[in-house]
Amino acid sequence: MSLLVVGLSHRSAPVSVLERASLSADAKVKLLHDTLAAEPATEATVLATCNRIELYADVDKFHAGVAELSTLLAQHSGVALEELTPYLYVHYEDRAVHHLFSVACGLDSMVVGEGQILGQIKDTLALGQEQHTAGRLINDLFQQALRVGKRAHSETGIDRAGQSLVTFGLEQLSMGAEVPAWAAGKRALVIGAGSMSSLAAATLARVGVAEIVVANRTAERAERLAGILVASGTGVTARAVPMASVADELTRADVVVSCTGATGLVLTADDVLAAVSRDTAPAPEPEPVPHTPAAPAAPDVAGLDRDVLARLVAAAEGGRRLADAGAARTITSAPAETDGCPVGPDGRSALTGVDANSLELHGTWADQGEAAAHRQPRKGARSQVDVRPVRLALLDLAMPRDIDAAAHRIPGVRLVDIESLAEVSADAPMAADVDAVRAIVAEEVAAFGAAQRAAHITPTVVALRAMAAEVVAMEVARLDGRLPDLDERQRAEVTQTVRRVVDKLLHAPTVRVKQLASEPGGAGYAEALRELFDLDPQTVASVSRADAADPKNDDPGRAS
Repeated sequence: MSLLVVGLSHRSAPVSVLERASLSADAKVKLLHDTLAAEPATEATVLATCNRIELYADVDKFHAGVAELSTLLAQHSGVALEELTPYLYVHYEDRAVHHLFSVACGLDSMVVGEGQILGQIKDTLALGQEQHTAGRLINDLFQQALRVGKRAHSETGIDRAGQSLVTFGLEQLSMGAEVPAWAAGKRALVIGAGSMSSLAAATLARVGVAEIVVANRTAERAERLAGILVASGTGVTARAVPMASVADELTRADVVVSCTGATGLVLTADDVLAAVSRDTAPAPEPEPVPHTPAAPAAPDVAGLDRDVLARLVAAAEGGRRLADAGAARTITSAPAETDGCPVGPDGRSALTGVDANSLELHGTWADQGEAAAHRQPRKGARSQVDVRPVRLALLDLAMPRDIDAAAHRIPGVRLVDIESLAEVSADAPMAADVDAVRAIVAEEVAAFGAAQRAAHITPTVVALRAMAAEVVAMEVARLDGRLPDLDERQRAEVTQTVRRVVDKLLHAPTVRVKQLASEPGGAGYAEALRELFDLDPQTVASVSRADAADPKNDDPGRAS
């Protein structure tokens, strides 16, 4: 086995490169045939999804194979080789098998454990079979990958990993309330139409939101997801909008889930503030309060030091941005302790007309108040949480983040992101499943390698037995010439005796050589057998070709 895979994925390349390197159906077919036309490759297939492009081939030369496959990927993807090369990865032999099996189990997916990849692997095998570019190795490899993926999903809870992440995120947004009760009647905006966004949209529909709006860079994918949601039977209303409409949809949404894979922010704190501000009534003009130097020294708030407060005021007046802890939270100051804060208890009504410095001071005030609350004895967690309604709930499932962490400072906004979910050990149940799947992959890689190494020596063993059968036939013919008076029964008995002697002499060596060949480093036993028995290399090669042409290896049904 000389399996080689050259590819790029969401783990190795930015989204901009992956989008440009996408392959059409015609491009995949042309790529396969050009790969077989190249000297190093004897069989090949290509796995192309929205998050990866991988070219698998059986090659006889490693370095030449890497160079040729990389060049072909660049040519057919439309991305220059010098630009593509930094993002390519290469796996060879057992490492290539380990990679595909991990992909099949969802370990290498954006959403760990997602099952969609199994269908894509099945389509990849079918393409190779249809184009007659998949030989014994590719057939065996991808059929085994499908079995490994199914085993991982049936024997572990890996397929619940993504679902657990979305569900846990919604539980954090609901702040202890039952998610269906919290979600009932809400309007949701889902930004992105990939695996995680689709899973989030389906979960929102299931828990009872009234409307889901899907925004995505590719309109067709957004429309397809919206259509699936409408046809899901949950009764949810769904529609697709372009990314340019996100700002308008944000003003009407109650819940936003974002997972786009973008390298920069999709929603800034200013975007969120503008959206929340647009649907709030102007706050009444406060009565003028004489400014005195003692203003910073307002009554103590949740144990906040007067000197600290004075420095915060100075920082806000100087326009300097204060550090953001970045975790999802709610403001933890009690209603009776809000004196001195530039934004009043009713965050929504007070948003309009509040300048940036005051809003910044409010965010820092809330952070300091939370820190002070943690320093004081706690009689109960619920007593520390502000019970004011949340105007906009944000769930950021992207890594790197889609939503500015500073959005949590805006009154009436709650933000939960991947980092904050990790802080509360949301992925702890998933860790055990991932470890279990990794163990399955390691076991299956070892078994596949042993089977392939054993299969590698089979043509030599078959050629040896064919040579032995030919020697028996020749000797029986000689016996007929020397003993022409033997009757049919006697001749048959002699022939059978000679065959049994030959079979017994060959049995132990051939069984043992297959066992040795299945072990790491056992590839040399086939060559040793050919040398010891002076086997014709052409005879061995003809056996290999006949074995590879076995119709069962081209049966698409074996992929199911």
